[in-house]
Amino acid sequence: MRDAVIVEAVRTPVGKRNGGLSGVHPVDLSAHVLTSLVQRAGLDPAEVDDVIWGCVSQVGEQTFDIARTAVLAAGWPESVTGVTVDRQCGSSQQSVHFAAAGLVAGQYDVVVAGGVESMSRVPMGTARAGADPFGEGFRTRYGGVQINQGLGAETIAERWGLSRQQCDEFSVASHEKAAAARAEGRFDAQIAPVTTPDGTVVSQDEGIRESTVEKLGTLKTVFRPEDGVITAGNSSQISDGSAALLMTTSEKAAELGLTPIARVHTAVLAGADPVVMLTAPIPATQKALAKSGLSIDEIGAFEVNEAFAPVPLAWLADLGGDAKALNPNGGAIALGHPLGGSGARIMTTLVHHMRDNGIRYGLQTMCEGGGQANATILELL
Repeated sequence: MRDAVIVEAVRTPVGKRNGGLSGVHPVDLSAHVLTSLVQRAGLDPAEVDDVIWGCVSQVGEQTFDIARTAVLAAGWPESVTGVTVDRQCGSSQQSVHFAAAGLVAGQYDVVVAGGVESMSRVPMGTARAGADPFGEGFRTRYGGVQINQGLGAETIAERWGLSRQQCDEFSVASHEKAAAARAEGRFDAQIAPVTTPDGTVVSQDEGIRESTVEKLGTLKTVFRPEDGVITAGNSSQISDGSAALLMTTSEKAAELGLTPIARVHTAVLAGADPVVMLTAPIPATQKALAKSGLSIDEIGAFEVNEAFAPVPLAWLADLGGDAKALNPNGGAIALGHPLGGSGARIMTTLVHHMRDNGIRYGLQTMCEGGGQANATILELL
């Protein structure tokens, strides 16, 4: 029986908005991780059947099927194809799902899944500036309610009884965990440093900073000024970055002399209220556990994307997993959230963490625009 295994995973550092990576074209940022991926694996890129690439704002420099352009920019053979995917924040996690499905089905033997977003160069919302992406039917169904992720996060905080203090404490912990991971070199093996056009080498994540609950408490709430809890300090950062995973089957890996790191054990989707928008990781996780036959206690590491602090906090409250196993190296509040590249960035971090610590099962999930979520369970090999 065919399977889907990850044999290599690599990412750029995550650059802060207008930071070290802002001068790098998103095509070149993508090409950099593609090049690093096959170099690390010792693989001829001609072996790759397809590159499945997540990207949310497919406009301007990120349009014209950036997956295919990146393949060519990387100098790979013209025979290697590329396709670009948009499932909002989960785009490159969806790329992994599509890659795994293609491998199991026999449509692929070797495939790359990943993604990119340069939010400095293509700001969030650029793709729909001045346009209505919803239409009459959607607005009629949902009563003309404003669709806004920040307001969704406020709704979650209210429904789950999450205070500003709890959100800020979670955010400080995210920075502390990421800072410890960086200081201890836990990110080193997964990062491919980027040399920018001016010769600067960017080798570390730029969003990590020292903070305290007291400092975060001075920030103004953004979406509900009078009684809200969501601030810039307990939200994910606007970022630039790219990540990629090399995937194949166990049989093909043996043929090519590649060593699998982890198997895609279970891959599911879930949908929920598109107005609140951010709760779908909860049913997605429940669905993944049910389909896998695993209990939450058997999962040794969880990655729940920190779009806003209430998202993983509500997930933890409902699922009851081990809090110490949740985002053990920090999350998007500290590291950043380059939209189309985040799913692959998180999975790269998860794969390396599982291998470094001998963790058999890891689970990743993330909220997505439209009230959706991917959930993936990986099994260490």
